[in-house]
Amino acid sequence: MRIIAGTARGRILKSLRGRELRPTMDRVREALFAVLTPRIEGARFLDLFAGAGTVGLEALSRGAAEAVFVESHRPAGEVIRENAARCEVSDRMRVIVAPVPRGLAILRQEGAQFDVIFADPPYERNEARATMARLTQWPQMLAEGGVLVLQRSRHEEIEEQIGPFRRMKQGRFGETILDYYQIGGEAD
Repeated sequence: MRIIAGTARGRILKSLRGRELRPTMDRVREALFAVLTPRIEGARFLDLFAGAGTVGLEALSRGAAEAVFVESHRPAGEVIRENAARCEVSDRMRVIVAPVPRGLAILRQEGAQFDVIFADPPYERNEARATMARLTQWPQMLAEGGVLVLQRSRHEEIEEQIGPFRRMKQGRFGETILDYYQIGGEAD
């Protein structure tokens, strides 16, 4: 795994051995950031189910002001910190080592708000719908005009409208689908 663009372009990232991780492929990240580029500079970025932190670190490399990573696996949290140091972005990031529901509760209690929320729940547990349901409980976490991106398996169907979130765009990459949601608005 490597950073594709920005200040940390080409940096090789550490991953975990022996753990079932499904890092976001380079071509999916390229497509994701092609859509997000106008929103990244100065953005507050939330990376849910962060794994090794590849997506959030890519956002920081491309100019996001800050990133928060929520990951339940403590060793993965340490890998995120190591990768942030490799990319020289440690001063603009925070890792919350907790299951996503607990991490979201912590952020809600703090009144946190993000310009971009990226969620990549495990495919094998079909958690995309449950993740979206959790996010609808506190839509204020997404800043006005912000975007919520859900990465999911093509085998798990998801609605176009979920609570206040309306799908604006969708990208398909083999097994992977990226759904882009905003609050209200019209689809592209």
